[in-house]
Amino acid sequence: MARSRGLRLWLAHAAYAGAALGLMAVLLMPLWIPPGGLPGPDLLTGLTFAWVLRRPEQVPVLLIAAVMLTADLMLQRPPGLWAALALAASEVLRSRRRTARPLSFAMEWALVALLISAMALADWVLLTVTLASHAPLAHMLAATAVTIAAYPLPALALRLAGIRRLDYPQGVIRRTRT
Repeated sequence: MARSRGLRLWLAHAAYAGAALGLMAVLLMPLWIPPGGLPGPDLLTGLTFAWVLRRPEQVPVLLIAAVMLTADLMLQRPPGLWAALALAASEVLRSRRRTARPLSFAMEWALVALLISAMALADWVLLTVTLASHAPLAHMLAATAVTIAAYPLPALALRLAGIRRLDYPQGVIRRTRT
């Protein structure tokens, strides 16, 4: 039984890494986007947050760091900046998951929206302060809005894949009235 559980955990790690690499491959495809068009959503961040909220044991910290750093390098973003912000936000979600009752989907979406907004603002401010080249503020706000609006897609994909939220966080015992 322990071997089966360990194998399922490793398969979940591989599934997350495979889904992340698949999303990165799609992002690297030479698709034509009209000038001034809306940016695409960051589905990789959404997928990571949705997975951490549903099954935090399946996406360990080092795997998230490796996936996000790989995304930074492949998508030609400043190496490590978005990865560090995403890792910090995923740890906020992970710690929240351990200490509180499950959220409704609307509250989950609001929490993820708050974290993605904070990440985008921190990214933009850090790039501005260091005088690195980056998109204008309006483009960053549009990209953030599109990412927040698209968050239900990865959550739905995880639900269809059979990765559902646990009823209660680990370590919390459900008490019944007698």
